[in-house]
Amino acid sequence: MASKCLHCLQVTTSAVFEYDTVKLVHIRNQKIGFVYRLVQLAIIGYILGYAIIYKKGYQETDLVVSSVTTKMKGTAMTNYTARPLWDVADYVVPPEETNAVFVTTNAVITSNQVQGVCGEDADLAPCKTDQDCPKDVYVRAGNGLRNGSCNQETGSCFIYAWCPVENDTLSDKPLLGGAPRNFTLLIKNTIEFQKFGFTKRNILDRTDKNFLHNCTYQGDNDMGKFCPIFELSQIVEDAGADWEDLALNGGVMGIFIAWDCDLDKSYSSCVPEYKFRRMDKADSKLAKGYSFRYPIYFHEGDVQHRQLFKAYGIRFEVIVSGQAGKFSIVPVLLQVGSGIALLGIATVICDLMVMYVVKKRQYYKDNKYQLIQDEEALFPLDLPNDEDNAAANADERGALTSSKSRLYAE
Repeated sequence: MASKCLHCLQVTTSAVFEYDTVKLVHIRNQKIGFVYRLVQLAIIGYILGYAIIYKKGYQETDLVVSSVTTKMKGTAMTNYTARPLWDVADYVVPPEETNAVFVTTNAVITSNQVQGVCGEDADLAPCKTDQDCPKDVYVRAGNGLRNGSCNQETGSCFIYAWCPVENDTLSDKPLLGGAPRNFTLLIKNTIEFQKFGFTKRNILDRTDKNFLHNCTYQGDNDMGKFCPIFELSQIVEDAGADWEDLALNGGVMGIFIAWDCDLDKSYSSCVPEYKFRRMDKADSKLAKGYSFRYPIYFHEGDVQHRQLFKAYGIRFEVIVSGQAGKFSIVPVLLQVGSGIALLGIATVICDLMVMYVVKKRQYYKDNKYQLIQDEEALFPLDLPNDEDNAAANADERGALTSSKSRLYAE
């Protein structure tokens, strides 16, 4: 046991005072040489053809910084008899959002509400006695606070709320009908690539005022695809969505503006590309569509009243992305350096073939690896060819021998 521990200690200590150097073995073998050059050629082709030319690895890049403003246009006759004519101020709620606009297409309207006591929906606050209606306890998913009394006729609790409570039954016919189809949305998008000091708008300089007043976006038209005015029906159609479903239950549409620019080309070649997609899940079984509530307050005498709107509609979100590239020597040097490093893979592959694949692998191993032991070694080892090494070491008077051999293979 003691001898084994001593041997381990000798081997560990000896390794501290040993040195490995490269031995160059030149192998003349057609198959190995072919594989070596083929791998080198593939790596060079990848660096030059794919990384530098196709992926534009010679360019320095920067991500887009963007601002978006929107403006709606359109007027519609509605099914709401109290206010039949709606314009932008009525159906765009709120009037301003960040990178988005909401267009009301349908609504549940509860008119002339005042604060007081009224009966809750029996499905939300059922009761048999007053004990089932603890006072000042909120009715979950309901309209107010229980006041401690049970309405025996309806079997529901009385609540303190805005009365009458909302009847959340959606009509099969959208409030605004099909009119919003032809409403138009102007998107003004300004982008900047700060690293290159490049700024541009989606309202192109080559378009005049008359073009902007009369155009609408058409993705298959050379000039129409640069028009920043969109018909709502065109957005929905290009996204492959159903207008009737969106108008009835609401939904979220994405307007994607992509700025992918090569700044080594002309200024006019940097243009936006528009794509459209419905963002919410159209076939949802629960909580389908998009809606929210908002009130309009007014007074009759000293009593405050409100009109409650549960608005259904389409929320258009404008999402801008982009990247610009411009020639720079730094990424070129990085790509070249990476290529030089990758060329080492060819040597690794051929070494594996030589050591483990070819028939004469043992012959190659014997010539590739050589152990030279100096007389000053800390713990001398008994080597198979130690006589030859000892003679060489004696002639060199203890100097370490570096060896370079050439192997000629059939």
